[in-house]
Order: sequence, then structure tokens, then C-alpha cells
Amino acid sequence: MSLPELPNPELPPLREVINAHGLFASKALGQNFLFDEQLLKRIAAIPEAIRGRNVLEVGPGPGGLTRALLRAGAKVAAIEMDKRCMAPLGELGAAFPDQLTVIEGDALKIDHAALFGGEPYAILANLPYNVGTALFVGWLGGEQWPPLWSSLTLMFQQEVAERIVAQPNTDAYGRLAVLSQWRATPKIAMRVHRSAFTPPPKVMSAIIHVVPAQQPEGVSARVLERVTEAAFGQRRKMLRQSLKGVAGALEALEALEIDPARRAETLSVAEFVSIARVLTPR
Repeated sequence: MSLPELPNPELPPLREVINAHGLFASKALGQNFLFDEQLLKRIAAIPEAIRGRNVLEVGPGPGGLTRALLRAGAKVAAIEMDKRCMAPLGELGAAFPDQLTVIEGDALKIDHAALFGGEPYAILANLPYNVGTALFVGWLGGEQWPPLWSSLTLMFQQEVAERIVAQPNTDAYGRLAVLSQWRATPKIAMRVHRSAFTPPPKVMSAIIHVVPAQQPEGVSARVLERVTEAAFGQRRKMLRQSLKGVAGALEALEALEIDPARRAETLSVAEFVSIARVLTPR
């Protein structure tokens, strides 16, 4: 059985939409607009096969990426806190009936899973720079695993993206790498030049694609978060110093034969998981 054809309504160029609504990128909201529709189409295609699937978009702004997702056949719930963007997003919703739901509010304060009634969803977003990392850590956290989201496709500053995929014994390796890699598989899917944005940010950007992996048995996410927070909170100190405030951590190092004179950036993700497993209540 063939799927029905996708709607392909005629839409004005994004720059015309911006001008018609008197929009400008707000520095306070961490906004930088993308107008290149071919680039946006490529971003929307990264997760593959999103036609008919639920997609969460955070910070759609005037709806550049939203257009690409709707044209690809996704059912989009978009969270936007900028009231100025409600009108152009409303126009998009009218052009793609029953495909777009717009929620006005702060994405950090909204239950994302509830937007889809407990059904699986993918997350795609050109994240506002000022809240991107907090949202990302939130999606990676929690004891429930695998999560309801099937993949994360997110725009970050390139420096943040490199921290997410970093390996031990590198300057970029830290808490974000461990939390990203211990039960998920992240990769840099695309790099985006600063000139692609309006206004151009001061830094380069990159798109991270993350899919859930199997969670190691016997490990609490909260315990791992506490261990990495302590270890990398004082990353230049030896583990015997940085972890001394975590109950049982020094005994765990001894049991695992991990030298307490090492520093956090020298431990592999697997070693952090082993420490957390010893500390996880049975």
C-alpha cells in the first residue's frame, strides 16, 4: 500500500516571513536564524524516515527547520517562548493541517513526553545557545531507559559538540562526554559554518545526532551524575581529592584497583560506570 502524497504548499521565502512580521534574532533568547532551505532539509533528513513520526522541536523561531520537518511528513510539536514567533508559526500550521502543534512556553519547564501522550518521538532542534546544554543533559538523564525519544538531532556550538563526543585524555573530555556516551551513541552529523546564520554567531556550529544504547546493568543514572559532577568539578585534582566528598567513592576506587592519584580526564567512560555500579544501592 503506497503512502499518500505529502502536502507541498507554496510558502514565501523565510526572509520574507521575517520581514513581514518585523522579526529579528533576539540575543537575550540565544536566537540565530537559518534561512538556507536546502541546509534545513538536510538537517531534517538526518534521523531518517521521520514521515508520520512524532517530532519535538525546541525553539523553532520563525519556523525554518519546522518547514523542513513538515515537508518531510513529520507530526511536529514545537515549543517556543518568543511571542513574536507565534504568528508565522500559526501560518505554517494552517499550511500543514493536523501536522503542527505550537506550545508557547519554556522548554525547560514542560513535560516533553506528555506532549505525545506517551508515544515515542524524535527530537530535532536548532537549540537556543543559552539553554541547549541544560536541555541536552535533561534528555540524557533519568532512571527510565531507553527513553521515549528515539533520537536527538541537535545544533550546538561546535565546541560543545566536540565535548559531547570527546575521548579520554583530551582537553574536550569531561562530564558531558561521560553522560552522553555511557548509554547512548553520539556522533557529529554535520558542521555548520557561522555564515549560514542571521545574524552570524561568533562561533562555528555542529549538529549532534544521538541514539539510545543499552544501559549497563546495576548502575543508577543519578549516582553516575553525582560521581562525574564531583570528579570533573575539580578536574585538575587527583581523584582522592575530587571524590572524597562522595560517600564510598574512595573505597570503590580501591576495590576497582583504580589509582586515586589519577585525574578525572584519564578515566574511560567504562571506568566511571564501574565506580557508579559499586556505589549504586542494591
